[in-house]
This record gives sequence, structure tokens and C-alpha cells, in this order.
Amino acid sequence: MALWRIRATVDDRPGYLSVLTASLALRGVNILTVQVHTTEVGAVDDFLVDAPDQLTEADLRAAVERGRGRDCWIARSEARGLADQPTRVLGLASRLVRDPDATGEVLRTLLGADTVTWRAGPAGPSGGVGATRMLLPDPSGGSYELSRREPSFTPAEYARAQALVELAAAVARRDDDRVTLVLPDGAEVRVRPAGPDDLTGVVELHESCSARSRQRRYLSGAGCPSPARLRRLLAPAGGLTLVATAGGGAATEPVVAMANLLGEGDEAEVALLVRDDWQRRGLGSALLRRLVGHAERIGYAAVQLHVQAENTPMLRAVRRLDRPTSVQRDGSVLTVTAPLAARRADLPRQAGATARSHRAP
Repeated sequence: MALWRIRATVDDRPGYLSVLTASLALRGVNILTVQVHTTEVGAVDDFLVDAPDQLTEADLRAAVERGRGRDCWIARSEARGLADQPTRVLGLASRLVRDPDATGEVLRTLLGADTVTWRAGPAGPSGGVGATRMLLPDPSGGSYELSRREPSFTPAEYARAQALVELAAAVARRDDDRVTLVLPDGAEVRVRPAGPDDLTGVVELHESCSARSRQRRYLSGAGCPSPARLRRLLAPAGGLTLVATAGGGAATEPVVAMANLLGEGDEAEVALLVRDDWQRRGLGSALLRRLVGHAERIGYAAVQLHVQAENTPMLRAVRRLDRPTSVQRDGSVLTVTAPLAARRADLPRQAGATARSHRAP
């Protein structure tokens, strides 16, 4: 027995797929896996089959055509093809999490592309999928161009490839936010995106802050937020939470600051909490700059901060951004708005990136 991949278009009508599978079965062909790609011209069925050794490519093509299949593509396969598609995609996604720079090779492996090239220009209005060419917008800027002589690309393959490209961009953004900051007094802190495992450290941060610091952060009340609320802040939808840790490289470094970017519509709200003994050392300003930069990269139109009028350290940090701002007052609370350069609709053109190229070996 030999493994083959067969791809053919079948009219999307009741019973037509069964006619094709019956035609293959008559030649002793065992269908191991099947994927169905919906297209405008019909359903493209992608089979992995085990066929008798004596059957040739011509025999298989004849069986497909007798089963009302058309635009047939047939190629020998290997044992690794036995892994189902979800398993393969999850494995490739795992590789991207470890190495987002492997995006080109992952796309080549996923789609069996002949070439994968990154280009500085956006995919443009012609982006999408054609018979032998695919254009994928890169959320970090630029686009990927894929080519494959055969079989033709399908919309389902485009969707899978785009999901992996977006995953790689998200991982790259996460890695960009992992830095070691050297403060003006020479102290070092490690800044990184927060995760669920940071809940204990963030609870301890709040407990170690003064009531005044907590009230400046949350504006109402000086108590500690509930663990459920803090858990939501660690993974905000459409935003980012950074934590700063210090402790000389210890296995469990204490969290000394938390910075939140909370997205809502075209604007994002920024809020900071810095432990009292780390205030007035430049840490808050550094975290604020990183959050504003992140908001600009992902395309928010503006960031807002709700600040008590007497919170001069926070207002000073805003001025250090050196950006135009507008201020509205509601009692003792100021709402400071800073417009950003990038907007979501313009993001592919606004995002700059260093040119990269991935070509299949």
C-alpha cells in the first residue's frame, strides 16, 4: 500500500462526495483523512489515501474523474501526512510561540509553498488568495507573498496562514515588551507583560502600597481590589498589562509596579500603580512611555488618563511624554487625553518594520 494526497473539486450537492469516495473504494483505495475547503466554484476535497501499490497516478486520477471530481491534483505523501490538520497547525503554532522569526518557514511547511517572501509594502487591495499566489498582511507592517505551483490555494488555507501570522506578530510584540530598565539612580527592574501567574505578586504589591497610592490609582476608595478584579486587569481585552519586578535575579522577584492599558473603542485608558519606595525614581515615566508606545503600535487613536488634580508626580510623567494633550476637569479628577499618530484603519501603512525575507530552501 502507498500513501497519496488527492485534491479535487466536487459540486457542493447532496451525495456528490459519496459518489467520489465510492469510486475510490472500488479501486481498493482507503481514505485516511479528508478536509473540505469551501470555494466559489465548489467544494475542494483534500484526501490522504492509502492505495494498492499497483495503482498509478493515472489510475487514481481516472477514479476521481469517474466519481465526478474535477481539477484533480495528485501527489505521493509521507507518513507524517497521517497527522491530522489541527494537530499540524497546533504544532506549528507552538513553534511560533518559541520563535516568531520562523514565520516564513512555518508558512512554507503549513502550505507546502515553493517560496515565502516578506515585503515591506502592504498587501493592498489585491491581497488575498489566488490560484498560485497568496498575499498575507503582516500586523507588524508589510506583507508575506507565498507562491505554489500546485495545487491551487484555497480560502481555508488563507485563513489558517493568516491566523499563524497574527500569532507570530502577537508573540513578537510580547517579546518587545520584555526589557530590563536601568533607572536614573542605577537601579534595575525587569518589565514584562503580566500573566495569570502574577496574581499573587500583584496582590502583594497592592498590600505593600500605601492607602494614598492605591487611592491615586483607583480614584475611589483606598482598599485593595478583589483578586477577581486584579485577575481581570492582568489580561485586559484589547490592551496590555505590564509588571515591573526587582530583586537581583531571585527566582520569585517581587512586583514593584503594575501598568495597565485598557482598550475601549478607539481609545485606551492608562493607569499605573508603583510601590511607594519605588516612586519618584523614573519608573512610572518609563512604564507610561511603554504603554503609550504599545497603544500607538496597535492603532489606538488616543490614550486617556484619569488623574487626581493633586497627583503632581503622575501629571509630571505625562508632561515628560512631550506630546500634545487636552485636559478636562470633573471635580478633583482630571481626564488627560493624548492623541496618537496611528489609527486602526491606517495601521498597515503606519507600522514600520525592518525588511525580512524568508525563502524556502
